[in-house]
Amino acid sequence: MDLGKLWKKLWATWDLRAVILISLFLQILLIFAAPLRKRVSKVKIYITIWLAYLLADITANFAVGLISKSQDEKFGPFANPDLLAFWAPFLLVHLGGPDTITAFALEDNELWLRHLLGLGFECWAVAYAFFQTYPFTKLWLPTVLMFMAGIIKYTERTRALYLASSRRFKESLLTKPDPGPNYAKLMDEYTSKKDARLPTKIEMIPEPIRVNRIENPKERKELTDLEVLQRAFKFFETFKGLISDLIFSFRERNHSRDFFLKRSSKDAFKVVEVELNFFYQVLYTKSTVVQDTIGYLFRFLSFNFNCAAFALFKYYVDKKEFKKIDIGITYTLLVGAIALDLVAFTMVLYSDWTAVTLASYEHPNWFIKALKNLLMVDRERWPKEAGKKSSCFLFGKIMQLRWSESLSKYNLIHYCLHPRSEWWENTIRIFGLTNMLDGIKYVEPEKFTDGLRDLIFEELKMKSELADDLETAKEIFSARGDWILRFESCTDLLRWVSEVDFDESLIMWHIATELCYNTGEGNKLTNNGSTNATNPNSDDKKNFRDMSKLLSDYMLYLLISQATMLSTVAGIGQIRFRDTCAEAKKFFLGRKIGKSEGGLNCCRNIVSYCKCFCDNELEKRQQKDLQKQACDSILAVNTVVEPVAVKGDRSKSILFDACMLAKELKKIESTERMWEIISKVWVELLSYGASHCRANTHAAQLSKGGQLLTLVWLLMAHLGLGNQFQISEGHARAKLIVRK
Repeated sequence: MDLGKLWKKLWATWDLRAVILISLFLQILLIFAAPLRKRVSKVKIYITIWLAYLLADITANFAVGLISKSQDEKFGPFANPDLLAFWAPFLLVHLGGPDTITAFALEDNELWLRHLLGLGFECWAVAYAFFQTYPFTKLWLPTVLMFMAGIIKYTERTRALYLASSRRFKESLLTKPDPGPNYAKLMDEYTSKKDARLPTKIEMIPEPIRVNRIENPKERKELTDLEVLQRAFKFFETFKGLISDLIFSFRERNHSRDFFLKRSSKDAFKVVEVELNFFYQVLYTKSTVVQDTIGYLFRFLSFNFNCAAFALFKYYVDKKEFKKIDIGITYTLLVGAIALDLVAFTMVLYSDWTAVTLASYEHPNWFIKALKNLLMVDRERWPKEAGKKSSCFLFGKIMQLRWSESLSKYNLIHYCLHPRSEWWENTIRIFGLTNMLDGIKYVEPEKFTDGLRDLIFEELKMKSELADDLETAKEIFSARGDWILRFESCTDLLRWVSEVDFDESLIMWHIATELCYNTGEGNKLTNNGSTNATNPNSDDKKNFRDMSKLLSDYMLYLLISQATMLSTVAGIGQIRFRDTCAEAKKFFLGRKIGKSEGGLNCCRNIVSYCKCFCDNELEKRQQKDLQKQACDSILAVNTVVEPVAVKGDRSKSILFDACMLAKELKKIESTERMWEIISKVWVELLSYGASHCRANTHAAQLSKGGQLLTLVWLLMAHLGLGNQFQISEGHARAKLIVRK
């Protein structure tokens, strides 16, 4: 037989069967893999979920078309159309998608109207497939049941997208309009009493303010995991308007601020993590649709429809009438639909929403108590470090995470010391792969440490305690290093912050931090820029040195690889970075530092993409030595004359401006003091970037493993360090008073 005819026959026989099984497989993959995207920031997982999300809809739509086409064939692999009509509603169920993902990105929520139109079209297509066989089919009743289950599933997804769309989400947060007292009626009464010469005046009578306290009256030092959930949910209910750029009252600010000022850094970050997790579920999953009485009812109906369809199919099916492979596929679809509902129901039962709901009962009955014990509402919800390395332990630890708990690092000196060859750089630029390959080669993840968490919280807490009035809060909110330098009496360094743009300051402090990190920490400088090496002392009690390095690399990563997060304050950061890198590469080439990484030695350049598959300690040591050599060479340059006086302002490079800053930092009396100041400046730069990032950009990062910048943004809002609080109390009503 001709190979082409054989392939055509094979495709005609297995196309629909394969596609419908692939559709089921994609549903299984998404329900288990989709929650990982809020916990893991790895590109491989992100791309896998993205492909599965797109292919799920395409595959289901394609299968519906194949069913309509195959039903018209009187002779072929599907001569009996009854089974095809029964398969069609399963694709409607698949189009409804799993509970764990409705939108892949925030923009998908804005397409809810397209999904509503798709719901109508797919229902028509499935109904068309059914009526082509009705009333001759024996499977009409299980087909109708599956059709109803499919409508419920697809409607849930469409409604979840609608509720998470920006306009609808903002409208849901608006309170009822308050017209205030009847001014015209009050003035008419006031005028009539004045005409009657009665001693009348209008006074403002304050209304009682009901304060919903979240704080536990026992004032515990450390919150339990369940208490963290309860506090986080109440703050979520109060501050979910942050995503829509709504403003809040000073009463809400003081309430939140008082709570977080009494907390440890560990508890504060836990509360913020859970609160952001609620944001994620509202924006990207079916939680808002499922987690209510109507949602439970429809989910119960859908599950019963699936079970009834399974029983009826088993009763009506004639094994002689259908092929064994088709009967097996049908049972697979039925069991898959029931299993997916059971998995989704289990996830709902063990979710944070259910735990908060069950814990909210002040006087629970026996059923609620039994359900709380069964679901282990009081269980530990954060991973414990037990020193285990087994795959099961690591997977369980990942599933307990609320975000990736890692920071991405991008280092300018390393980038300039390890350039690609010119022909390879031009090649990947043509195909638009530069950013992706830069992320693979130059971006490295680093674990978010407890020390860095404590440093950030202590700095924000200290500023919140000082920000009692609105003016001070605004001053601290708008600071980007200058406030802490004045507070630490380091006014000599102010010019490197207040007299430059934010992006310029960020790159400058990044290079200066790298120069100080890779050279003798106890070095003192002479006036001409030369160094006198002393014994380095890295035994810093709070390890400010490593924390400064980590924040420095992380902030540069945001500026270069996540430009949208700093777009409102970044200015010409990309241009400044490119010019600085060009000058650094030129300088290193002149000093013959790292020359072997470019030019003819392109093989080593390509092999470096595979460095994640091997652990070459020698190569790491060589790279560290090369980094130190490069930093020493930069610091050795005499910078008595300002760079702008020599180069002019055509080039935006700030390489040797950063060198001057590093030399100023090294003049500080002690190494420990120097690194403490650098770390606090970086915390302030981080805070400035977090508070000036758009709210929808923060929300978009929740589906990509999360960012430390987002946690800091929400923590600052809870500590009252933001511009979201602009509503004064004003709880008073005018009243007409007649004095006797």
